[in-house]
Amino acid sequence: MYGHVEKLAEEIQKGAASVEGVEAKLWQVPETLSEEILGKMSAPPKSDVPVITPNDLAEADGFVFGFPTRFGMMSAQFKAFLDATGGLWRTQQLAGKTAGIFYSTGSQGGGQETTALTAITQLVHHGMIFVPIGYTFGAGMFEMEQVKGGSPYGAGTYAGDGSRMPSELEFAQAFHQGKYIAGITKKLKAAA
Repeated sequence: MYGHVEKLAEEIQKGAASVEGVEAKLWQVPETLSEEILGKMSAPPKSDVPVITPNDLAEADGFVFGFPTRFGMMSAQFKAFLDATGGLWRTQQLAGKTAGIFYSTGSQGGGQETTALTAITQLVHHGMIFVPIGYTFGAGMFEMEQVKGGSPYGAGTYAGDGSRMPSELEFAQAFHQGKYIAGITKKLKAAA
């Protein structure tokens, strides 16, 4: 809603595109809230990032899905999008494709890891290969002197009331995640 996920996505895209031979596209899911409700929430206008359809997923070799957290789970907008992928599930068109997860929460107790855990069920039903970043980000995973979102499940940020933007460390973790998953996806595709 406030651009936190999009900003991390842009860094993930840069990281993925840094892997030779990888093309990374940025998409957003359809909005489900009315303009009236968005206005009451003081949401800024949506970006010009293209809106994805379920069939667009079938063309990709891998994914890094990002979403804000709502009550410890992915947002309703993203869940509605995944609910529309039944045709892909039925034919298992996403089976064997890599998938990572990243997120934005309102607070440190806002559910970053529960969001990842509850999102993994969507990947499992599609037969996707979940690729967490683990502790491959190195010392950045152990930063204790500044507020930092993210976990071994994926990159993340804390939005607070919407005014806190991702930090340089959070951007670096997002770039790392994009590069890491793109590298694994490229290896798996070459081995197939």
